[in-house]
Amino acid sequence: MLNISQLLKRFRDREVLRGVSLTLEPGKVGVLIGPSGSGKSTLLRCINGLEVFEGGEIDVAGGRLEGTAPHGRRQQQLALIRRHVGMVFQQFNLFPHMTVLGNIIEAPLHVLKLSREQAVAEAKRLLDRVGLGDRLDSLPSQLSGGQQQRVAIARALAMQPQLVLFDEPTSALDPKMTGEVLAVMTDLAKQGQTMLVVTHAMEFARRVANDVHVMSQGVIVESGPPSQVFEAPQHAETKELLQQEHGP
Repeated sequence: MLNISQLLKRFRDREVLRGVSLTLEPGKVGVLIGPSGSGKSTLLRCINGLEVFEGGEIDVAGGRLEGTAPHGRRQQQLALIRRHVGMVFQQFNLFPHMTVLGNIIEAPLHVLKLSREQAVAEAKRLLDRVGLGDRLDSLPSQLSGGQQQRVAIARALAMQPQLVLFDEPTSALDPKMTGEVLAVMTDLAKQGQTMLVVTHAMEFARRVANDVHVMSQGVIVESGPPSQVFEAPQHAETKELLQQEHGP
C-alpha cells in the first residue's frame, strides 16, 4: 500500500527529512510518534503531495511520486494518488458555509462523478458510522470540535480511499472529544482500513498500531510492533520520549 524510499525534504538550507524509508501493508495501521519538529507531519504532506520533496520515491496506492519528476508528470502522479489517499488534518478544514451533508458529498459528486442520490446515500451511511447520522443539516459552527473531526473523517472516507493519513487528529480536542475521535479510528482499524497516523495519543498507538515508527530530527530512529517499541525500546530517543510521556 505504501513504500517510502530514502525521502529527502529541505526547507531552504534545513533538512527536515533525511533519508526516511517506511513500508505499510494493506489493512495495517502505522503510527508515527516523536517530538514536535521531528518531521512527522511533513512526511504525511509529502505522501499526499502537499509538499514537494527533493529526493527519494513514494509508492502509494498504485501511484508513484518522485522528487525529481518534471511538473507535468508530477501533476499526473498527484491526480492518481489523491484519488486513492485521504487525509484528516489537525484542524478540521470543513467548508464553513456548507452543511455536514454538503461537506461530505462535494468531492464524490465532482471527482468520483457519483449521482447526487448515490453521494447522499453514502454520506448518510458514513455519518451513521461515525455517530452523527442526526447532524446532516448542521453547519460546522453548530458542532463541537470532536463532531467536526468526525465529519472530517467521514468526508475523507467518502472518497473510498485505499489509505487514510491522520495528522494529529486529536491535538486540538479536549479529552472527551479525543476519546470520541479515537473510538471512530479504532473502529476503522478493526474493519481493515489502512491508516498512517501521526499522534501523541500513546495509548491509541499501543492498542491499535501494527507498527510504531519513532521519528527524531528528520529520521526514523526506531520501528517495530507496539510491544517492542513501548516495552523494550532500543534507541535513546525512544526512551527519552517515553520518559517524557510518563513524567518524572
